[in-house]
Amino acid sequence: MRNRLAAIVMAIILLVYLVLAGQRAVMLIATGEGIAIAMGVALLVLPIIAAWAIGRELLFGARTERLVRQLDAEGGLPVEDLPTRVSGRPLRDAADEQFPQYRAEVEAAPESWRAWFRLGLAYDASGDRRRARAALRQAIRLERTRVASGDTPAH
Repeated sequence: MRNRLAAIVMAIILLVYLVLAGQRAVMLIATGEGIAIAMGVALLVLPIIAAWAIGRELLFGARTERLVRQLDAEGGLPVEDLPTRVSGRPLRDAADEQFPQYRAEVEAAPESWRAWFRLGLAYDASGDRRRARAALRQAIRLERTRVASGDTPAH
């Protein structure tokens, strides 16, 4: 819940920024001077790129959350029995010991979004955020393809 609230606050802050930057951009463009026009265009383009990036992250979070709920309802989430640091993050060595199990699951069923999702969670527990996000994106793609084709769920 805390992450969702933080994302909403960030989106509101971005919206306020977009409005203020947009006003300044229009004022700069209206001057008719070359440098001011270029700055005004930059003020319009850069916030749009930021909005796209935040929108993409919010969509990733929503899709990931939906798959977590689905796996949880099926009893398919990994059991979180790893020892943790004071911060609550799993100890990397303990997470690394369980990692081969999830990699083998993906190798055995490369079209299973559930296997890819669990692999993403294992990468995250091991501290490899880049690979975790890539595995979660693959899980999202596979699940969306399955839904679009009308396939029945495979565990």
